[in-house]
Amino acid sequence: MTHVEHLAGGHGVRQDWPGWTPPSLLERLTELGITAPWSHQVDAANLAHAGDNVIIATGTASGKSLAFLLPCASAVADEGSVLYLSPTKALAADQQRTLDELGLPWLRAATYDGDTPAEQRAWIRAHANYVLTNPDMLHRAILGRHSAWSRFLRRLRYIVVDESHRYRGVFGSHVAQIMRRLRRVCAHYRSDPTFILASATTATPQDSARRLTGLPVRAVETDTSPRAAVDFVLVEPELTDQAGENGAPVRRTATAETADLLAALAAEGVRTLAFVRSRRGAELVAMSARRALSEAGRHDLTGHVAAYRAGYLAADRRALEEELRSGRLLGLASTNALELGVDITGLDAVLMAGWPGTLASLWQQAGRAGRRGGEALAVFVARDDPLDTYLVHHPEAIFGRTVESTVLDPDNPYVLGPHLCAAAEEVPLTTEDLDIFGPAAPEVLDGLVRDGMLRRRPRGWYWTRRDRACELADIRGGGGSPVQIVDFESGQLLGTVDEAAAHSTVHEGAVYLHQGLTYVVETLDLEEGIALVREAEPDYGTWARDVTEIEILSTLRSQRWGTAAVHFGEVSVTRQVVSYLKRDLRTGTVLGEQPLDLPRRTLRSRAMWWTVEQDGTERLRAEGVELRGAAHAAEHAAIGLLPLFATCDRWDIGGVSTALHADTGLLTVFVYDGHEGGAGFAERGYAAARDWLTATREAIATCECQDGCPSCIQSPKCGNGNEPLSKSGALRLLDEVLSEV
Repeated sequence: MTHVEHLAGGHGVRQDWPGWTPPSLLERLTELGITAPWSHQVDAANLAHAGDNVIIATGTASGKSLAFLLPCASAVADEGSVLYLSPTKALAADQQRTLDELGLPWLRAATYDGDTPAEQRAWIRAHANYVLTNPDMLHRAILGRHSAWSRFLRRLRYIVVDESHRYRGVFGSHVAQIMRRLRRVCAHYRSDPTFILASATTATPQDSARRLTGLPVRAVETDTSPRAAVDFVLVEPELTDQAGENGAPVRRTATAETADLLAALAAEGVRTLAFVRSRRGAELVAMSARRALSEAGRHDLTGHVAAYRAGYLAADRRALEEELRSGRLLGLASTNALELGVDITGLDAVLMAGWPGTLASLWQQAGRAGRRGGEALAVFVARDDPLDTYLVHHPEAIFGRTVESTVLDPDNPYVLGPHLCAAAEEVPLTTEDLDIFGPAAPEVLDGLVRDGMLRRRPRGWYWTRRDRACELADIRGGGGSPVQIVDFESGQLLGTVDEAAAHSTVHEGAVYLHQGLTYVVETLDLEEGIALVREAEPDYGTWARDVTEIEILSTLRSQRWGTAAVHFGEVSVTRQVVSYLKRDLRTGTVLGEQPLDLPRRTLRSRAMWWTVEQDGTERLRAEGVELRGAAHAAEHAAIGLLPLFATCDRWDIGGVSTALHADTGLLTVFVYDGHEGGAGFAERGYAAARDWLTATREAIATCECQDGCPSCIQSPKCGNGNEPLSKSGALRLLDEVLSEV
């Protein structure tokens, strides 16, 4: 343990029910034990009832659901309808359960998602007045067939966007355009619904909600609900006696540490939820915890620990949620699918294996514990990387900071273009519509006409093709057709992955986990879109590596710092997965590297980069600094720290470093968005460059290793085998860059 923070509990502030609340709803809430609302719930409900778009940005378990239920139920009682949007099926199912428990005869709630049987869908379209769905179904199944929903859309009074902080980056940019298409289709049916957004605490909720909806929004941010006292523990796994790449010291993995903690807490009867960064990690933590309980002689408990992740059948997910609620499950290892507002009461502890991406997510996950009102435990277990290591040694970066703003860019032309096509197919676009889609719409429309995607007519723009325009936008993936993952022996379809991710996750030889079973990929056929896998039990995991080339297309902004300069602009990035590492699952030791022959992929994106003038590099050379190793090490560390400043995941961004770049003629270090058209992360890095690079230098300097390790300058996805790297050189280079700051 590197730090323990005690977070005191607090009492709530009650307020009277709004006078417009339907009496039958009040009666039912009282029967369920809800005798009075918290003040922030009433404030938000009154704003929505008055017709103001509102975002409720308060803590986990603060009762945001009741805040939007009050105006929504009132609207349904007045013969209106409500559309509820959730980023996950689990959250929508939980909301459905809550509405069913209310048992209001005039509220006909139904979930419309990929798990909804075909025979129920027609009934929902014709009769439901409270529809729970997700952005994917809205994009593909509702907007494109809006005439079938005309009765529902004409009466639409409220659009609830739950857990809206999850709509960030490219996914958030897609959802922002889906919201604009929804507003336009509603206007077609002469309805003007009010938006109610529910979010974890964010730095600028009004601004984030405005970017997401395209409308002015009022914010309710003061949380008046009671809070449980929490002991929040930061843990850094110990160094092992194993040697990693180039002899670097290796720490015990966060998943192994978390599995042992999960088993120990379960053995003590402590109901615990462990959040793990990946599906594979969640499976590994659950399996390892069960094995640890078995080895400790607690065979009676092995059936009370399980894994939960997307990809399971709907019935399996619902069963796991109910077992966790009921207390039959003592330990559950989950991806962030259970981070959101699923009502799971009675948890005593939460474990977080690795930084979850944002402070908002960290507090959202920690807030899962303590829902019985007693004291709770939250544990953050650091992975062996620069950001996690920095955080466990700088608790003020967690407990002394406000949470981040949500980063999204609805004007990204690669996002906007497909949605303009979809909008034109839904209802032909007119000049008056362009304001809805933002300032970039006219230029993007011209390009779509030139490419033959849309046709200009006197009355507007029309979709020209027979296929569905909504298929152009892959709102959650990285683009390309999905690759099907098929069991070689049985022919069973296990899952899918988008084409871009397939290169690094289901390449030949990759280890793939599915519902507790381990598979090894036999072949990957990108032309056919199929990865064939065979069940196996390897004692290693696989990590793909790629090489990258980058070309500057345009410079949009620059700032000079003495001999250094920082830039932001458009770039072309060419990447190729060239090999994969095998790592021992228990120790993290590298067991070997295997070459791969996969095609190159090119994307046009945005990047920030910094350069050092010749005077500076000559001074560094005179001091014996090896420039390539220094720049390479600084690049790795900077990529590791950017999520602290830009609301992104390390895997959302990439980097390139060189002692002499062809476009600048100088030592240059690039950090770029790993999504077509950019995602806003590099731009945020440019804006925070001084603080970001200062924290990067400190992370390298304070790491206890001698010559560099995964906690500071080594990267798990380096295509050059983490060579050359110079820890001392990186420190001196960053001193030169920051000398005038």
